[in-house]
Amino acid sequence: MATGRTKPRIAISVGDPGGIGPEITRAALAEASVKPLAEFVLFGETGKAFPASPTAEGGRQSFDAVMGAIEAVKAGVADAVVTGPISKEAWHAAGITRWPGHTELLAEAFASPASGMLFVGPRLRVILATVHIPLREVPGAISAGGVYEKIMLGQHACVDLGVARPRIAVAGINPHAGEGGLFGDEDARLIGPAVARARAEGVDVSGPLPGDAVFIAAAGGAYDLVVAMYHDQGLIPVKLLDGRSAVNMTVGLRWGGRTVVRTSPAHGTAFDIAGTGKADATSMVCAIRLAVEMVQGARGR
Repeated sequence: MATGRTKPRIAISVGDPGGIGPEITRAALAEASVKPLAEFVLFGETGKAFPASPTAEGGRQSFDAVMGAIEAVKAGVADAVVTGPISKEAWHAAGITRWPGHTELLAEAFASPASGMLFVGPRLRVILATVHIPLREVPGAISAGGVYEKIMLGQHACVDLGVARPRIAVAGINPHAGEGGLFGDEDARLIGPAVARARAEGVDVSGPLPGDAVFIAAAGGAYDLVVAMYHDQGLIPVKLLDGRSAVNMTVGLRWGGRTVVRTSPAHGTAFDIAGTGKADATSMVCAIRLAVEMVQGARGR
């Protein structure tokens, strides 16, 4: 936390103005339990919305809001970033094609190549080995070094979240984690060596484990973190089991020798219900609370 502030200062980019980001931000900050937690600096419009669909104007405004929040942290004006949902389609319409989403933009903005997407909920913590790429590209994007990196990022993040000795499970990429090579060799060839390397360094990690069973075991308390190989492998169980209480967190971000905290609701823009009063602010509330907890935890270390 920046010197001289008694409370964390959280920069919030409200997300796409045509989606539910502005209204869930307003609702979250209006909650009596949230208002006293921190000082809040908002980037983006919270009272005005464009048509409830992806637009170039909405994409540009949401991008500018994210960049404003990032610069606030870089300048020491804010201690953490909370981001509302953006539309990748709207970013593309605005000509912003360099980054597939928040995670990649944040990694570049904070010069943090070793970063990852972690989802935190009441029942599951899941970190992704690959993020926003087509499914057909996943096998070629996975490497032993990359899986090892995500294991270690997840290990450190769990410790920061208060898990003293995390138990980590690594999901396989193929059905039944390859079934001894019958369904592909990536599990033994790429994931196995990464697990062995981390285990040799003292990490309590197991895998590769069948993806259709590992999340059930983790939800039952057998593991503190699952390393998923691709986006939907990890996100489907998170959204099914933790739903509106799940938070998206970027781990591994650093600037000026300190950890950068970034959290976000674990859902999208929901253009179809924007402005109807149906949006639930629970995930935004959880994202703000987690950001505050992480900043306070870093201050205490």
